[in-house]
Amino acid sequence: MNSSPVSLKEVDRVEIVTLIDNYVDVLIQGTDVVTRPQLSKGGDIPTDTLLAEHGLSMLITVHRGEDKHTILFDTGYSQIGVPHNIEMLGIGLKQIEAIVLSHGHMDHTGSLYSVLDMIPGRVPLVVHPEAFTGPRYFGLADGRKLKFPQTLVRADLQNQNVKLMESKTPTLLADNMIAVTGEVERVTAFEKGLPNATLERDGKIEDDPIADDQALVVNLKGKGLVVISGCAHAGIINTVIFAAKIAGIEKVHTIIGGFHLSGPFFERIIEDTIKELKNINPEVLVPMHCTGWKAIQRFSEEFPASFILNSVGSKFTLS
Repeated sequence: MNSSPVSLKEVDRVEIVTLIDNYVDVLIQGTDVVTRPQLSKGGDIPTDTLLAEHGLSMLITVHRGEDKHTILFDTGYSQIGVPHNIEMLGIGLKQIEAIVLSHGHMDHTGSLYSVLDMIPGRVPLVVHPEAFTGPRYFGLADGRKLKFPQTLVRADLQNQNVKLMESKTPTLLADNMIAVTGEVERVTAFEKGLPNATLERDGKIEDDPIADDQALVVNLKGKGLVVISGCAHAGIINTVIFAAKIAGIEKVHTIIGGFHLSGPFFERIIEDTIKELKNINPEVLVPMHCTGWKAIQRFSEEFPASFILNSVGSKFTLS
């Protein structure tokens, strides 16, 4: 695996807008880091509202001097949520220069085709090649095997307005201001991936390490790295360690995204994760999506100065 440092330019500011997540609260208050969407416009509370679902999608904009670049990271679960919230938030998609998929699961790819229909012109789509592998399955304790919907099909995308960019290794976007990690090295002892996950390859069933799991990295000038994860199936600590390795920068300023600590199997490693996060010591910590209530509650206790509760429509400004 090629993990040589990439030439990641410093940026002056990073803006991250949550287009979809598992949680929405229209009454939640903002801070100096996060701006929440307005409850009303012109004094009238609208009859419609932002939607939440078990999915994740973020719009990421980086600023360097007069230069500005925007990419879309993941596209949620349903075909409804992300397009609806884009309209509710009044976001135009003309500025999107690329789309990055964290991995091939349906809760990160669901509205991809709907979003592509909203984007004029041809747009690069960055994805790990294993994201197309399947069918994929998840085994339950009672012996049942659930089949993941295969929402990502290479042949279908070849007929869309995309330039398909498949890579297992790091990819630079946005004039070298955003790095896609590619496949994440797994070095911690406690992060073991999704249990009972299998896939079918060439007619044979094998374990699924979800090798396509990848994240984004930005180098915030004078502050350190901003690490943006999808589900962190490789482990959120592994993801941060690998992000620092490929960027050649040790200091981490922000960790934001899904940490996948929900459910009995992953709840066992919440405290191990907290221990390692304390060593990393991020200034901003925003667990989303698949992190799970128990883990989010523990992060709020252990990181009172850096923890921020996410909600759909939230805009994080890091500078």
